[in-house]
Amino acid sequence: MQSDFHDLELGTRDAVTTITITDRNYRIVDLPAAAGGDLERLPHILRIMLENVLRTAGDDAPRAKAAILGWLDNGRSEEEIPFLPGRVLMHDTTCGPALVDIAGMRTSLAEAGYDPSWLNPVLPVDVSTDHSIAVDVFGSSNALQSNMDREFGRNAERYRFMKWATRALTGIRVHPPGTGIMHTLNLERLATVVTVSEREGVSWAVPDTMIGTDSHTPMINGIGVLGWGVGGLEAESVFFGMPVMIRVPDVVGVRLTGRLRQGMLATDLALTVTERLRRIDLADRFVEFYGEGVSTLSAGDRAVIANMAPEFGANSGFFPIDAQTLRYLRETGRPADQLRLVEEYAKRQGLWFDPKATPCFTDTIEINLDEVEVSLAGPRRPQDRIPAGTTVDAFAPLLMGRPATTSSEQPGNGAVAIAAITSCTNTSDPRLVVAAGLLARKARSFGLTPPAWVKTSLAPGSPTAERYLRRSGLLEDLEAIGFGIVGYGCTTCIGNSGPLPQVIDQAIAERGIVPVAVLSGNRNFPGRVHPQLEAGFLASPPLVVAFALAGDINRNILTDPIGRSPSGEDIRLADLWPTGDAIDAALAMAMAVADYQTSYEQAEASETWKVLDAPAGDLFPWDPNSTYIRRPPFAGLGKGTLLGTYSAHPLLVLGDDITTDHISPAGLIPRQSEAAGYLVERGENPRDLNVFASRRGNWEVMVRGLFTNNSVRNLLDSQIAPGSTIHVGSGDHLPLWRAAERYANEGASVVVVAGERYGMGSSRDWAAKGIALLGVRAVLASSFERIHRSNLIGMGILPLRLSSEQHPHNLHLKPRDQIAIDAEPDRISPRCPVSFTIHRASGESQTFIATAAIETGLEVELLRGGGIIPHILRRVTKAEVTSRETPDPEFTGTGESHRRETSPNVRR
Repeated sequence: MQSDFHDLELGTRDAVTTITITDRNYRIVDLPAAAGGDLERLPHILRIMLENVLRTAGDDAPRAKAAILGWLDNGRSEEEIPFLPGRVLMHDTTCGPALVDIAGMRTSLAEAGYDPSWLNPVLPVDVSTDHSIAVDVFGSSNALQSNMDREFGRNAERYRFMKWATRALTGIRVHPPGTGIMHTLNLERLATVVTVSEREGVSWAVPDTMIGTDSHTPMINGIGVLGWGVGGLEAESVFFGMPVMIRVPDVVGVRLTGRLRQGMLATDLALTVTERLRRIDLADRFVEFYGEGVSTLSAGDRAVIANMAPEFGANSGFFPIDAQTLRYLRETGRPADQLRLVEEYAKRQGLWFDPKATPCFTDTIEINLDEVEVSLAGPRRPQDRIPAGTTVDAFAPLLMGRPATTSSEQPGNGAVAIAAITSCTNTSDPRLVVAAGLLARKARSFGLTPPAWVKTSLAPGSPTAERYLRRSGLLEDLEAIGFGIVGYGCTTCIGNSGPLPQVIDQAIAERGIVPVAVLSGNRNFPGRVHPQLEAGFLASPPLVVAFALAGDINRNILTDPIGRSPSGEDIRLADLWPTGDAIDAALAMAMAVADYQTSYEQAEASETWKVLDAPAGDLFPWDPNSTYIRRPPFAGLGKGTLLGTYSAHPLLVLGDDITTDHISPAGLIPRQSEAAGYLVERGENPRDLNVFASRRGNWEVMVRGLFTNNSVRNLLDSQIAPGSTIHVGSGDHLPLWRAAERYANEGASVVVVAGERYGMGSSRDWAAKGIALLGVRAVLASSFERIHRSNLIGMGILPLRLSSEQHPHNLHLKPRDQIAIDAEPDRISPRCPVSFTIHRASGESQTFIATAAIETGLEVELLRGGGIIPHILRRVTKAEVTSRETPDPEFTGTGESHRRETSPNVRR
């Protein structure tokens, strides 16, 4: 495995020097010396990548350096570079599948006669436990404890497995339930911005860099840490010392001018940025913010914007280091020596932000902060920003053909079924949570409360929030109108919203109403928040409270009354909305630096977690009766490449905007589903089957959930139910997994065809693993979202990009049509043309040319070898054999001493 330090030979030795900060000497890669006058022309993202390749790329460093500096010629490059991050961050429902893969890989190694302990991470891996807690109980003083009790009760087996991993694998640390959302944990506790690594008695100062197995990892870009989201499969390769191979990326500059007006919040700006940037193609591109408007934004503001990077389609939303970064580190309890190191290192290295500088970018756009207005996004996509007062018009298309509802005493169309202050996007910024508390205080003073049909909840990003809300008295105000704390996790935003209020359930069943969710989240795809909700609006936390009080979205929330006081007075939003000065004053009263460390230490000391028993040993003891953890069939050396020349049945033909939620759901397992049937047959309680996200360690459950979202339509035939297809041989309508079994038994190949933005949304690798288990050899789509494209390649599946003329709607595919693909391994290369022919059941044929959605030589290698897991295992077995005779410098072992030498000194 590759170390993250080399001797910096071949022309890079002159880029090493020593600096002294606070009487301590640090070795650094000297960026000004390495890049000369070109440094200030590079975007900050490429400056950090340059430091990384000079330090980690070994003999390849001079070529990689030339590739990065050569990017300046036209802001684009076809050259590949290796990027080796300093650490990895995961959450429980991406960590779980990755650890199940590793456990399966270890078993495969042992069965083949190799030492399974060779398979060990060489980088620090932090795991949050935030993605499975559900809002079962709300609106009561015991909601938090009740939901936590249920969390442990449902997920104990999964948590025991995670604890096994911390014992069997070096370098993995699990943060137990209650410690908050991974991105808040990263911001408030894990990130160093500049890290100190010890190498052979020498202290090196290096930028804090990372990858995370969640698409919202770029939230950390808000404080100048370069990190982005990857799928679990790509993270597994990084675990074991393989760098991320990327083209020197396009970097799009977003110039911010002006200043936010009074009453505008970070959420309004984030939704505006998302709307603007989604208009351009940002696939596999990075975004960096620059201009004088950047300096007017706090680190909290920036983090909210950066969090939405996957929603605007980019790898990053990067804000360079400046005084706001230092202020945030100080306010969250980082020591003074760390602040001094960050400031002096950044200024010395050319990584400090200059608001007047204009680096070179691939493309640029400008956003005037003065023009931002109070906004929502919805009702179905996060990029569909609307002025906050226009929900009636935005919602109207969803009511076409639906029965009208007129009762004012019962919930009707547009009723707010769920009002949730949730997700990392907004609850990581205390200013937004405090703003919601102030609005709740005003509402309470007027005697306002939400209607009974509104399910209200507050799920902050970290346990620190409870302390600052209680200190300011705002928690009492929030609780008084139903927004008590229900947990510290993603909850509603990830689909763990729990059951709807009974009155809403009945209204849907009996009167066919179309209710909505309003949440301070980052995604509102149909069915994501709750399987019964087709519509959702993203909003700032105070707007969530306002809509909860109103009870519906059938009004102009900015001007119409949202409630009545006991005396009959109409109350409007202007009567409740806090001023910026009021928010700042309340925040100053609420915050205490000591809260951060104390809150996390208390949460980490969870007694329930400590007493949780777990197995020990290098190999995980698989239980064939488990409904949570099953050995995955793909976690082995594999059967070889899926490339080749073949004819395939189209298993699914899909339209645009098929998200990873549509492909592999995360939320509640429906009682009447194929997955539920499997679980009930094995003794599970049909009234409490948990969520798909918690069952990702069981491939049998996950394959039965594929494409079962009610809004998914298989365009092969209008009568096909979600999650089903037509088996060509028999003409039977079958669940996908059953049809796939038949095709596999017949020796037939299958493919998937889809429209634009296929795989947008969460980073979940199960959206690719599930496709692989269906036997899919290629996915042909009009366009792919970056992480899902990478995950497909990680499973050995070829992604093919269709031209605009080849959109699925234009191909008119029918069940008996076949698609012949010519993709011989020796002819596959990045972005190469690939021929495919549609053989119609009528006897006609049409030949087209698609483009291989492949970006790097490593991706070609993975496709030729059958995917990332076989690739990793081949490296491990080769390394073990070599080590029996002589140490392999590319694979230096997985022991504790190696990890201490090569890994950043992440705050523990």
